[in-house]
Amino acid sequence: MYDTGRGGVEQDYAEAVAWYRKAAEQGNADAQVNLGLKYANGEGVGQDDAKAVEWFRKAAEQGYSAAQFNLGLTYANGEGVGQDDAKAVEWFRKAAEQGHADAQADLGFMYVTGRGVERDTTQAVAWYRQAAEQGNADAQISLGYMYENGRGVEQDYSQALTWYQKAVELGNDKARMRIEALAELAKE
Repeated sequence: MYDTGRGGVEQDYAEAVAWYRKAAEQGNADAQVNLGLKYANGEGVGQDDAKAVEWFRKAAEQGYSAAQFNLGLTYANGEGVGQDDAKAVEWFRKAAEQGHADAQADLGFMYVTGRGVERDTTQAVAWYRQAAEQGNADAQISLGYMYENGRGVEQDYSQALTWYQKAVELGNDKARMRIEALAELAKE
């Protein structure tokens, strides 16, 4: 309640941190992730990536997918830990296998770029599709791009358009630009 300022309570990050810490220290994974996010963003505490990683790791080791995803991001970006794509992939995969859409999209990206894994566009498509089917707009654009360019799948402008349109429905302007580009291609 203090974190969001709901329920008639005024937003107070410092107070939210105090309550998150109490629950986190008792092993509550959700509170551990929220406390990690507060450290990562410097909300209610001084910004401290190393502390964020510490709390993400505690929750991640309990199997909490949101923590696994955030821990993957810290390794991918080198925030609070040394940048390590292989570790990022390891944590993204753990979260992705539990259905975490953002982790699935990021794992797809790692496969497309060959960061931390051998480049594999077929695997990228598989992970993008799982995230896209859950409504992840970034994955929908990426999957559309894969269809548009025949990467990991047969080139299929109709499928590309379908995925771009889904992303537009979620308010994504990049997808709108891709649709316009496809329309120009159709005129040629």
